[in-house]
Amino acid sequence: MKNGLKLLAILSTTTVSSFAASVEIPMYLTNEAHSSVGSITATDSKYGLMFIPKLMGLVPDLGAGVHGFHVHEKASCADMGMAAGGHLDPKKTKTHLGPYNPNGHLGDLPAVYIAADGTLSLPVVAPRLKVKDILGHSLMIHNGGDNYSDEPKLLGGGGPRMVCGVIPTK
Repeated sequence: MKNGLKLLAILSTTTVSSFAASVEIPMYLTNEAHSSVGSITATDSKYGLMFIPKLMGLVPDLGAGVHGFHVHEKASCADMGMAAGGHLDPKKTKTHLGPYNPNGHLGDLPAVYIAADGTLSLPVVAPRLKVKDILGHSLMIHNGGDNYSDEPKLLGGGGPRMVCGVIPTK
């Protein structure tokens, strides 16, 4: 009986988030060196999919500031990230509208911010995604920012693919 009460006490203090789906994604530069720059953990939350980056050594390959961040269709980072294909778009919208508009790519994520010291550690939340949606795809950080539009430049103007990680199928 005492052991049962102890177990009940432990379980009652455990939060729901400790049971949420989660996946860790190793991230690499897309250049010839393919250097490891850390990882990003994606975890389901009641607000959507939370991406928690632990990246370093991004500068000078990328400049400090805002960068486009997307889930790409294919599970590959080969060919300077080009083998990853386009943004995840299962509904075939062919439209870049950012993470908050349901009429655009599902793989459009909130932009990320790289600090002057080359680290990326600020989490972002993609409200339309869950871990199960991204398994078997790739995660990409682009050289430029993202205006969540196809105008004046396609795909938000993110430009070259600089950091990539293949998302495990779990």
